[in-house]
This record gives sequence, structure tokens and C-alpha cells, in this order.
Amino acid sequence: NGFLQVEGEKMSKSLGNFVTINELLSTDKFGGRNWAGGVLRLAMLKTHYRSPIDWTVDALDEAQSTIRDWSELTKDVEGSPSKRIIDALCDDLNTAKVIAELHAIRREGNASELLGAMQFLGIGRTFPKEISVEVRTLIDLRTAARASKDFAESDRIRAQLTKMGVTLKDVKDPVTGELKTEIVG
Repeated sequence: NGFLQVEGEKMSKSLGNFVTINELLSTDKFGGRNWAGGVLRLAMLKTHYRSPIDWTVDALDEAQSTIRDWSELTKDVEGSPSKRIIDALCDDLNTAKVIAELHAIRREGNASELLGAMQFLGIGRTFPKEISVEVRTLIDLRTAARASKDFAESDRIRAQLTKMGVTLKDVKDPVTGELKTEIVG
């Protein structure tokens, strides 16, 4: 991509406006809160890869609002791949056209195609930082099933969470070596 900017200024350690993706995901350093991965991806997709990316709180707020709107439409459907999105990406990674197509699909009310496109682009339909009691309970049940080596139940719960738009990743804790589950945003 082009140069990175923050609120219209060149991103630079010397200016004190340097922020990493990990900081955006896990700290409130930028905008007073942390941001879901899908929000960051959508905000980046709005800029062509040869153009500068300007990280602004307004742009992230807008991306978050857009994903919430799309997620509401797609909450009760299964996703199917979108040829329109693939075609736009094949046109020199024309992400501006991708975003326009996503908005057009939303206006058409085609929930299945919208969800398929969202999943393909990794912008999901839920926000990992806002975990509901139901999702947390399912994750705990899956953890218990894995601990008791009931992998069929663990896989069933993972599939249920995936249908809800929650993607899980099992990783080893670098300090303890214990297996833990993270929500991928």
C-alpha cells in the first residue's frame, strides 16, 4: 500500500502518532477503544493498494457501523461466494469497486451473497470484543468438550459458532504452553 497516515498526517514515531495493527486490536491507544479485525480490514479495503491509507477514528467508526448494518441483514443466513466481488478484485485489486459492490448487494437485500462476500474478505458479521453470554457459554462448553477429549462435540460447537459468525482459533500460550482458544476478528 501507499504511505500510512494518521488523521491526515504522515505516520511517524517521531511525531508520536505511530500505531500498529496489534495495538489497534488490543489496546485503546487509538480512538479510546480497541478495534475488531474486520473493522480494520474494511477500513483498509476502502483505499486502493497504491494509495496512502489514512487511519482516522471516523473511518474506523464508519467501517464498524457498516459491518454492524451488514451483520444485521446476514445474521440468519448462510453465505455463498460472490462472483461480483471476485471480479472486482481481479480488476487490479479494485477495492473501491469491491466496496461499491458490497453496498449494492446490501441495497438489493441479498443477504446470502453479502455474507459470502464478507466471509471471503475476512470482515465477518460479529465483533469479537462484544462477546454475548451465549457465545461465551458455547466457547466454554467447547473448551470442556476438548478437555474431556469429546472432539465430536467440540467440532459441533465450533460449527455452531461459525454459523453465528464467530471464528475460533486454537493456539498454544507462548508462556505456559497450554492450548487456548481465541476469537479471530
